[in-house]
Amino acid sequence: MKINLSDSEWKLMNRLWNYTPMTITELTAALRNETGWSKNTIITMLSRLEAKGAVRYEEGRKARQYFPAVEQKDAARAETENFLSKVYGGSFGLMVHAMVESKQLSEADLAELSAILEQAGGAQS
Repeated sequence: MKINLSDSEWKLMNRLWNYTPMTITELTAALRNETGWSKNTIITMLSRLEAKGAVRYEEGRKARQYFPAVEQKDAARAETENFLSKVYGGSFGLMVHAMVESKQLSEADLAELSAILEQAGGAQS
């Protein structure tokens, strides 16, 4: 499933991925200090996320219980693909090259990338 989340939607989804299920009241209280969002803002965002297929709800005893309808890794993968396509024309190599050129990769990042590539090469054999 290809899903495109705004920065605000990521904040709400991250809360749901970490603390499921949550009601509108719980989400409002949890995000108020960080975002200043009102209950109406949360309701609007949940409606949009539901239309995108990113959240679902079940009727609870007192209030709807909201759950993520997509896994975080799937949303992250879609976001990464969208970013690569938009900024680097889909080229992972071009992105890595740009990061190396600007010295954005630490030694730990390079070691992690090397291990990932080594694992990928072994998986194709």
